Amino acid sequence: MKIRYPAIVTAATAALLLTGCASGSPAAAPAPTASAGGAGAYPVTVQNCDTSVTLEAAPERIVTIKSTTTELLLALGLADRIVGSAFLDGPLPASLEKAGADLNVISDFVPGHEAVLALTPDFVYGGWESNFSADGVGERTALAGLGIGSYVSPAACKGEAMPDPLTFDTVFAEIDEAGALFGVPDAAAELVAEQEAELAALTPAAGDTTALWYSSGTDTPYVGAGIGSPQMIMDAAGLTNIFADVQDTWTSAGWESVVAANPSVIVLVDATWNTADSKIANLKANPATAGLDAVLNDRYIVVPFAATEAGIRNVEAAGSIIDQLSELNSK
Repeated sequence: MKIRYPAIVTAATAALLLTGCASGSPAAAPAPTASAGGAGAYPVTVQNCDTSVTLEAAPERIVTIKSTTTELLLALGLADRIVGSAFLDGPLPASLEKAGADLNVISDFVPGHEAVLALTPDFVYGGWESNFSADGVGERTALAGLGIGSYVSPAACKGEAMPDPLTFDTVFAEIDEAGALFGVPDAAAELVAEQEAELAALTPAAGDTTALWYSSGTDTPYVGAGIGSPQMIMDAAGLTNIFADVQDTWTSAGWESVVAANPSVIVLVDATWNTADSKIANLKANPATAGLDAVLNDRYIVVPFAATEAGIRNVEAAGSIIDQLSELNSK
């Protein structure tokens, strides 16, 4: 199995680190010496954000927080190990509806610590570091003290561990790493191969098509910046992000900056709590943006929220943007 994430160490080394079912403590992992092996190659140790995680066996009772983590485990064939999911960002894609038909959704937001413990999990897989707080599912060290392992999507790590910039290699590495942690390396390798092939098959838009990635906000827009998943997806689609020079994943911007850039297209993130239609209405009602070329000519591209955070739907999102832009250009 090919492991892309740099901090997986050998089972022999991991066995010397600590014992027990799962651990998560803020400690540096040793330098990697080899990849983990096939299914059942435990212990496995990874350095995840600022936390070292060791698993002595594959987790059997997993709680997933956010769509990205839930969808990845479903795609890896692990639906029967998910005892609870929460904070989903939208409906599952059609390809995963059958696998996720029996998901136990325990909260529309980050569940509380007690609600998570009631499920008797042995692992919590979170999409954001902020999911693991005293007011949320619990801090990672506290969970580890209860024998509950934890893992954060590496794309969401903060501080020095933040990908800068996020790339598809990081997204694919998380799939490989999840395969090692959860004991399904072959399924992970197959999924990565599929995603790599789909990415390689994309034909980015030609020319210089400038774009605003409009996530949310009315008076002050929250937009895709230069080092996160919006930038990664736009790069793959051949769009030029008007906020590419902002050293962040997402950022708050002023409408005056958008007006000055006058983007060729506007990418609208569609969420149930902040729909693409509501954003269009805001753009048309706002005197500052009503005269933008993209607004006057209805040059909008829509992507579902759940496909905009780092995960298995990013390649699909890039392909959809390419197709929608082609349709706009053909009018």
